[in-house]
Amino acid sequence: MPTIRARLLVVLAVLFGSVTVAGVPPATAAPPPGSLWFDDPTVTVRNGRFTDASGREIVLRGYNVSGETKLAENGGLPFASVADAKKSATALRALGGGNTVRFLLSWAYAEPERGQVDTAYLAAATDQMRAFLDAGIRVYPDFHQDLYSRHLFDADSWYTGDGAPKWAVDAGSYPDESCGICLFWGQNITQNEAVKRASYDFWHNAHGVQDAFLATAEKTMAYVRQHLGPDRFKGIAGFDPYNEPHAGVYDSGQTSRAWEKDVLWPFYEKFRSRMDAAGWRDKPAFVEPNLFWNANLDFQKQEGGLLDAGKLGPRYVFNTHFYDQKAISGVFMWGKAADGQYANDFRTVRDRAASAQTAAVVSEFGHPLAGNVSDKAPTVLKGMYQALDSRLKGAEWWSDPAASGSVLSGSQWQWDIYNGRHREPMNGNPDKVLTAGDAWNDEDLSAVRLDDSGKPVLRQDARLLDRLYPSATAGRTVGFTYEDRSRDGSTTLTWNPVPSALPNVRRLVGSGQYGLLLWRSDGGSAPTELHLPASFPTSSTTVVSDLGTAHSPPAYTSTTPVGVAQEPGGTGSRRLLLTAPDSGVLHYALVTNGATAPSAELLDAARSELAAWAAREVNQRTD
Repeated sequence: MPTIRARLLVVLAVLFGSVTVAGVPPATAAPPPGSLWFDDPTVTVRNGRFTDASGREIVLRGYNVSGETKLAENGGLPFASVADAKKSATALRALGGGNTVRFLLSWAYAEPERGQVDTAYLAAATDQMRAFLDAGIRVYPDFHQDLYSRHLFDADSWYTGDGAPKWAVDAGSYPDESCGICLFWGQNITQNEAVKRASYDFWHNAHGVQDAFLATAEKTMAYVRQHLGPDRFKGIAGFDPYNEPHAGVYDSGQTSRAWEKDVLWPFYEKFRSRMDAAGWRDKPAFVEPNLFWNANLDFQKQEGGLLDAGKLGPRYVFNTHFYDQKAISGVFMWGKAADGQYANDFRTVRDRAASAQTAAVVSEFGHPLAGNVSDKAPTVLKGMYQALDSRLKGAEWWSDPAASGSVLSGSQWQWDIYNGRHREPMNGNPDKVLTAGDAWNDEDLSAVRLDDSGKPVLRQDARLLDRLYPSATAGRTVGFTYEDRSRDGSTTLTWNPVPSALPNVRRLVGSGQYGLLLWRSDGGSAPTELHLPASFPTSSTTVVSDLGTAHSPPAYTSTTPVGVAQEPGGTGSRRLLLTAPDSGVLHYALVTNGATAPSAELLDAARSELAAWAAREVNQRTD
């Protein structure tokens, strides 16, 4: 919550359309604990990939922090205090394996009075971002909205929204909200006339509301940049201008594609200009298409995907969401998800970003953890992570790894430590205080909660969430797969078994988890990195690579081709570092926790099998 001290320290002065803030200048930040010489968190977009300061291809993986921003109980902030933010950041890194968060912000709390930015809110939000940055976690803020604004909804409504401030709603003459017969809150987007008309007005700048939003966004970005200071600001990956955009109402004869071209894209260009003016010129805008462009229900799908925006290049990232509406409906998908369930859906995201010549991120994905479809969650989430890792289903991966493609970045919805402990007066109604789940429209998707001692604990299988993945690749990823062996109840799900044609690799992996990365080196001196889950302690981690083999790999040094080190941030999370200073050479690394003290003979035999397999399945197909 905003503090008196924050209000006294911060003074906002607006000059020439930009913001300058007086007060205590940010101290130079010391590198996060565990940092090594190549741990510059800067994010750029190059050749259709996210890259770091060393030119390595990076993967942004983590969670949305947090849906608490949609609520009033903590004043539109993700956390009640900086201490809670620090606790959450440590857990997100150590338990959830995340290296990046999408950090939700609220326009309603940033500009509660028209033209007046609440600097106490910005100060508190910036302090909470700092907690994640200091834990070695990159951040990309998001001005979040759903159903335009909570102020559209009656105190006794079944539904609520978030986003726009009350003054923006009061500026329009909107009908009394009603969704009619709606089983899901999202139906308000296309059925609630109040939501539809207010959204339309925003996109057409009625009453100057879009101009006001853009001005507040610029002031927010300038404030964050100045008060984080240059060292921490490096860890800001970009900005998501607007969550799940939708026209509300199309003009006569207008298509969804034409709306993206003529209305949405000009808005993003304006936002991009505001980023530049606020000192974010080197940060990309994470722009979302019409939210229904990739719906997996045919009657919901609308043509889109920023098809007419041309080459997006390094200043924009193709940013989209994906939820399995068939599975969530409880009607259109009986049973559970299976191997390769979402390969085509996520292939569409990859292909669209490639056509736009930029990087892609799936900034929201998830599934309910309570209710009548929650039994699908273990398989749905496994399928989504599988599709982030590779274009292929597990049954096809070993026979065509070169078709695996890039590893997608993604942020699971969501990370809310207050799950099940909220005190939210829905739509300001003191007689309707929500405590269960996420306390928002009956959702319950948080991967984390606090136990009775106040300690963050996972609500989903740790094997599913804390995953092996290539956080930085010194070169170009050829293919990657991870068999997490996550569980559906008492059943262990194995969708990508090692083929019988590789008997020694199969013996080495056994019933354990394993990941396999193939990449072509780029000649840089910084190593390739893979995040090591907590289920891969050094004492039971085995690496088989053309760079060397190791059981219980040694501590990393610049002369060690295979080594282990702490990840930046001091949270106890660890990484595997693989050094290959050559260029254009195909490398492979199998990482598993399946064997206990394997013999040198088994390691050598597994290495020989993998070398022959890589030469046959990759080099012969791509050279």
